[in-house]
Amino acid sequence: MRLHVVTGKGGTGKTTVAAALALALASGGRKVLLVEVEGRQGIAQIFDLPPLPYEERKIAVAPGGGDVHALALDPEEAMLEYLEMFYGMRRAGRALTKMGVVDFATTVAPGFRDVLVTGKTSEAVRRRDRHGRRVYDAVVLDAPPTGRITRFLNVTGEVAGLARVGPIKNHADLVSGVVKSPETAVHFVTLLEEMPVQETLDGIAELRSAGLPVGGIFINMVRESLLPAADLDTAVKGGFDVGELALGLKAAGLADGPADASAVAEALAEEVAEHARRTELEARERDSLAGAAVPSYELPLLADGVDLAGLYELAETLSTKGAA
Repeated sequence: MRLHVVTGKGGTGKTTVAAALALALASGGRKVLLVEVEGRQGIAQIFDLPPLPYEERKIAVAPGGGDVHALALDPEEAMLEYLEMFYGMRRAGRALTKMGVVDFATTVAPGFRDVLVTGKTSEAVRRRDRHGRRVYDAVVLDAPPTGRITRFLNVTGEVAGLARVGPIKNHADLVSGVVKSPETAVHFVTLLEEMPVQETLDGIAELRSAGLPVGGIFINMVRESLLPAADLDTAVKGGFDVGELALGLKAAGLADGPADASAVAEALAEEVAEHARRTELEARERDSLAGAAVPSYELPLLADGVDLAGLYELAETLSTKGAA
C-alpha cells in the first residue's frame, strides 16, 4: 500500500493514529508524507510544532532513521496550483482570490474542493524524482470524519454535475485512478463504544458500495482488563463477595476497622462491577467489528496521554502488530 487514508468518528483519535501510522511506515529508512485536509493544524499540535505552512517539510525522524514529512493542505492554495497547472493562470488566480471568487467556487461546489485536496495528495503519491524513483514510499492522509469519507473520496461522482469533459473531469479521473487502485487503503479509527463502532461498520459498507478500497480497523484507546475472566463474570452477575473483599482489605492493612473495611469494600465492589460491565460491552463491540471481515489492530490507552513519546510508542505497537 502506498496511500493510507485514515478516517474515524470525531473523538476517536483519528489524527493521532494517522501520525503514529506515518512514523511506523517510515521506520527503517523510508520517507513518508503525512497530509491533513481539515485546516485544524492537528499534525502540528501532536508533534508539538508551530502551525504548518502550505508546503511539505520534514517534521520527525522515525525509528531506524526514516523521515516523516508533513503537509497541511489549503484548498485556496491548491486551487491556485490547479489554475497554474491546467490554465497557466496563477497570477489571475490570486486576483480571483482577492475578489473572493475562489472561496465562492469551493463553497457552492464543495465537491470541487474535495477534488483539489485529494488531487494534491494523489500527486504526491505519483511523484517521482529525476531518476524516476518515487519521492515518497508512502503517503498517509488524515481525512475527514467517517460520515463524509465516501463522498470525499468518490471524486468522479462529486464532479459529475460540475464538468463532464475538460480539465476538471480529467483531473478527477486521474485522482480516482489513484484512490481506487490496489495501492490505496482506507483505514477506520474507532473506540470500543456503540456509536463509533456502528459508524465504522456503516462507513465500511458505504465504501464497498462505492467500489472504494477498505483497509483495516484501528481500535484506539483499549483498556487492559484488570481481573480474570471468571471474576468479571461473577461481578456482572452481581455475585461479587463484598464480605470476602472487606476481609482482604483489612488483612492487607488497607482499612482501619470492620466498618471502614465494609464501606471501602462496597465502593470497590461497585467499581469492579462497572469495570466488568464495560469489559462485557467492549467484548460485544469487538465481535461486531470482527463481522466486517477486515484486519483490526488494537492500540492501548496511554496512561499519560498522547505526547511525543506516546506517539512513538503507538508507532512501535503498529509495527509490532503488522499494520505498517
